[in-house]
Amino acid sequence: MNNLIEQKCSILPDEPGCYLMKDRQGTIIYVGKAKILKNRVRSYFKGAHDGKTLRLVQEIVDFEYIVTSSELEALILELHLIKKHDPKYNIMLKDDKTYPYIKITAEKDPRLIITRQVKKDKGKYFGPYPNSHAAHETKKLLDRLYPLRKCQKMPNRVCLYYHMGQCLAPCVKKVEENTYETIIQEIASFLNGGHTQVKKELVQKMNSAAETLEFERAKEYRDQISHIEQVMEKQKMTMNDFTSRDIFGFHVDKGWMCVQVFFIRQGKLIERDVSLFPIFRDPEEEFITFLGQFYAKPEHIKPKEIYVPLTTDLDLASNLLEMKVFVPQRGTKKNLVELAEKNAKIALTEKFHLIERQEERTIGAVEQLGDSMGIAPPMRIEAFDNSHIHGTDAVSAMVVFIDGRSSKKDYRKYKTKTAAKHDDYGAMREVVRRRYTRVLKENLPLPDLVIIDGGKGQIEAAREIIEDELGLDIPIAGLAKDGKHQTSQLIYGDPLEIIPMKRTSEGFYLLQRIQDEVHRFAITFHRQQRGKHTIASSLDGIEGIGPQRKKLLLKQFGSLKKIQAASKEELMAAGLPSKQADLVIDHYQKNVLSSE
Repeated sequence: MNNLIEQKCSILPDEPGCYLMKDRQGTIIYVGKAKILKNRVRSYFKGAHDGKTLRLVQEIVDFEYIVTSSELEALILELHLIKKHDPKYNIMLKDDKTYPYIKITAEKDPRLIITRQVKKDKGKYFGPYPNSHAAHETKKLLDRLYPLRKCQKMPNRVCLYYHMGQCLAPCVKKVEENTYETIIQEIASFLNGGHTQVKKELVQKMNSAAETLEFERAKEYRDQISHIEQVMEKQKMTMNDFTSRDIFGFHVDKGWMCVQVFFIRQGKLIERDVSLFPIFRDPEEEFITFLGQFYAKPEHIKPKEIYVPLTTDLDLASNLLEMKVFVPQRGTKKNLVELAEKNAKIALTEKFHLIERQEERTIGAVEQLGDSMGIAPPMRIEAFDNSHIHGTDAVSAMVVFIDGRSSKKDYRKYKTKTAAKHDDYGAMREVVRRRYTRVLKENLPLPDLVIIDGGKGQIEAAREIIEDELGLDIPIAGLAKDGKHQTSQLIYGDPLEIIPMKRTSEGFYLLQRIQDEVHRFAITFHRQQRGKHTIASSLDGIEGIGPQRKKLLLKQFGSLKKIQAASKEELMAAGLPSKQADLVIDHYQKNVLSSE
């Protein structure tokens, strides 16, 4: 614990509130809430912690706090701050999928559609349906039963749906508003459990039609009854009513939490949602935060009832969600909560090996690399590589690894501008200067380690800019390759020396991944530039052959050699006018030797 943190901890208030932990870059890496700020924040810097909490504490160099008037206010503020700052150590719902809804549009002539976006547009939404197939099958059934408009754009004549009795043809007929209201009420009743009544009515109509010898009509009713049975009744009933419910259960082990949510719609268990994440506080507090985040997502509309485990603070959860939350004491509902908890335990156990393995390959590898180099774990690593052929089309590339994982959104590509044609060291100085001048100017995060894909010369070139010119204190290392172009050595220190690392260690595997990735990124960019250069130099100067026609020719023929050998008829078949085809043939006849 540094002096700043120690001084701040000594004056923390005995009040509820939120705290924001920061790393050495000033980035907020964790947001939490507390009943008593003094006790909670101090607990991070005293006593023993598990591995994940220890890593969090090791990165903290400062913190801020906001006092609130109540624990509920602190919880609401915590959710807002997590959404705003997206701290890397906070809960992140792993499943970003959105669920489909059945919607009756609010148009003059309404339609029945499937959507994954819930908007405030006066439409009526039913769902969500975590099982997408069930949503589409239910809509197909409703389309057969209720004659709402099917066309997205109103046609000027009736379509097949009208002749099948599945549309009222508002395109050519005026449909009364009360007719639509009746249909919408029937659909809403159907989706809220009234399909059994609809089935009974259809059975009566089928029997009546059969008695009057209207066998085709009776067959239509029979088919509709069959569709209802297939779509609405093939799932196992879990309750004897039709109330929409979400059932929550969670399990905690080794600093990780698994939350299972059972979605019950029309009395049936239709699907479940699973979330796994590390926790740094009491499980009950983390679960309340999870609830707030879960229902903050637009696709998670609150059902009529929410059931949670026994240890949940019901008052806090109810106030946060602005609805009554229940802890079932007996019967089917209690069994469902226990079943959700059992599934959470099983899922956590099954995933643990994969989670631990991933941690070992990423965070564990970063820590191992830091230990080998004698530096703090380099959570942000930036690596550079140059690529060219005999000095032509010279480019450089930078890749970023955060917490041992590649961060592709932070990758950067550079065309060298000032370096001499064959000057690898000059190219490295140029791109490193451009990168970190911009980082300082725009106040971007600085890396914990810079890796140069090269030997001592490239390392010294980078050090000359980073340390001597810009005055930054960032560890700089280099990666050398063996005769088979495989990562062989890590070079670091002053003076530079080889850092011994086991080739079977996770830290060494991380270096291999970084070197392979920066090389791949650089050479891909170089090939793109070389391809553009090749096309331009070969076809440049031909009247009427611009960038689009160059791409067209290359796509059609596959190579410049085939373009050179093409006849006028073949060039015209590829899309060139007669005049330009003649010019291409004349160009290659005059310049074939030089272009070769």
